[in-house]
Amino acid sequence: MPLRKAPFGTWSSPITADALVQSSIPLVDVLSDPVTRKIYHIERRSSEGGRAVIVDTIANTEAFGANWNATTKVHEYGGGSAIVYDGTIYFSHSPDGRVYSLAVGSEPEPVTPAGKPFRYADFDVHPIHRHLLAGVLEDHTKDDPSEVVNTLVVVNVKTHSLTTIASGADFYAAPRFSPDGAYIAYQQWNHPDMPWQRSAIHVFGFSAEGDNILLGEKHLAWDGREVSVGYPGWIDADTLVFLTDESGFLNPWAYSISSKEANPLLATPVAQDFALPAFQLAGSPYTVLDAEKKTIVFSALKDGRSVLYVFKWETKSLVPIDSPFVSINTIRAVDANTLVLLGKSTRTPSAVIKVKFSDSPTQNSGITYETLKSSMASLPFPDGILSQPEPLTLGTDSEPVHAILYPPTNFEYDGSSNAAEKPPCIINAHGGPTGIAGQGLDWTKQYFTSRGWAWVDVDYSGSGGYGRKYIDRLDGAWGVADVADCANAAAALASQGRVDGARTAIRGGSAGGFTALAALSHPTARRAFAAGTSLYGISDLTRLAKAGTHKFEARYMDKLIGGTVDEIPGVYAERSPVNNAQNIRTPLLLLQGTEDKVVPPEQAEIIEKTLRAEGRHVEKVLFEGEGHGFVKAESIKVALETERAFYERVFGIGA
Repeated sequence: MPLRKAPFGTWSSPITADALVQSSIPLVDVLSDPVTRKIYHIERRSSEGGRAVIVDTIANTEAFGANWNATTKVHEYGGGSAIVYDGTIYFSHSPDGRVYSLAVGSEPEPVTPAGKPFRYADFDVHPIHRHLLAGVLEDHTKDDPSEVVNTLVVVNVKTHSLTTIASGADFYAAPRFSPDGAYIAYQQWNHPDMPWQRSAIHVFGFSAEGDNILLGEKHLAWDGREVSVGYPGWIDADTLVFLTDESGFLNPWAYSISSKEANPLLATPVAQDFALPAFQLAGSPYTVLDAEKKTIVFSALKDGRSVLYVFKWETKSLVPIDSPFVSINTIRAVDANTLVLLGKSTRTPSAVIKVKFSDSPTQNSGITYETLKSSMASLPFPDGILSQPEPLTLGTDSEPVHAILYPPTNFEYDGSSNAAEKPPCIINAHGGPTGIAGQGLDWTKQYFTSRGWAWVDVDYSGSGGYGRKYIDRLDGAWGVADVADCANAAAALASQGRVDGARTAIRGGSAGGFTALAALSHPTARRAFAAGTSLYGISDLTRLAKAGTHKFEARYMDKLIGGTVDEIPGVYAERSPVNNAQNIRTPLLLLQGTEDKVVPPEQAEIIEKTLRAEGRHVEKVLFEGEGHGFVKAESIKVALETERAFYERVFGIGA
């Protein structure tokens, strides 16, 4: 059958919003029981209001009933809601915030006190005293961001009692017991820094006598260095691995208890980040595969894509491993030759993958991959409909800007029926802003590209995954550098004839929503865009800074803007899109959750009100019960269909 031609944006596609929400189940985490070797995963059911369910991956059975939700709201972004140890699952149940234990074949039992406004996350079980569970506690007794208290605690699951083992810092993460239980390591940091800007790792002696917990000598603390230090994990009872950007990139180091020295794990630093900025807790970018041989498997970021390495302790060298996955979120060991990870390729959605290693793996042999669970039961769409990412480097040699183009792709079409037509384009600004777009299969992008749209992700200045210098380029320049990068990307692709500059929209969620609004309200950058969408984006920096967002990001803007709102009120006002609304000449769509604690709904309301007073074209859709990001099936469907219909009306597509 000959290929069809039709105007870009009008192509018929089987990738519908209904198909996506009905057949796709987001995978949140993968868990491995270090004793029984059983594998579990957590999946978020959009059809059940976004409930997070723990599933026995091999048996494909749910660990608990329909009334349970394994989610934590620590830092609002969560992460680390569950752990499995010797057949017992410990998980945070978000409706009441308590931690529950669950043995196979039984009902969940609470192990933390009742009636407390506490949140828990990021757990570790003591290897000897298995009734002791370390974790992060976030106390909302005073539910004002400035009054929320974070500590590290040990939960006695027998007595339901809590023992505080670290307090005084603004934030804690990653409590990890040594294999012999004699030490505990953890990360901490303070305002105004984020954990990827400046943080520290502490190691203390740990012992338990009856119900009493004793902390011994402190061994390691990098409080004095202006670097990020995180992701602690033990190789053996003497050696702690962690990641630090001391070299300019987040590379692995090791600390020895016996020598009390910390040194780079690699003979020569690698110009790659071995983890992304930690917006969520309990990230696992590496795992100790064989403690006896000190074999570690790392993931890292190279040109915006995940890569895998096996680290050899004897030679201090990395063996690169050929992997089909360009986005790897979590790695956990199963045994000395097996690990599980969450991974995406450019053609397959997120999945739980079992990786089996031979005794002597090389770059392209001795390794097998097996999909245990896919976020989509079967791929209902032909492979030829998937647009493949084309990494681009824009900007200058000294200050490059990274972007990824997804061209219009549909196996039934060969371009436009109008030979002179260029495809309409969506410029997407990721969230964070210290985030990254990622190049794994994303159905929102494919929803548009399969209809004849071009999609461009801009990893603007400040994005994670490209080294500390790239992150720091946004310091004092948020709302300036990111805006310029997005506008320049749009202009460059239009000048190359890859997209239609007159039909280019900018969109983004959260911090990306701010970038979209800032670009549309910028006196010159706005000329690159003919429409825009802000998904729960910031419109008034001053109001957000004074009213306060959640504790985790309460001081995030200090460095991004260049000071506090009291120190530089004029800059906050100048960068706020609501104060430049007179420059917004293009139609704007606002999508916002009513229960958003990160970017409150008033941020959408004030820009809408201001634009209506200016007589501008603005549309707003509120999603009841949704927070920062949409998790309900109906919300996801409506948001996607509303955004597409908005662009089609504005650009006259299909008219």
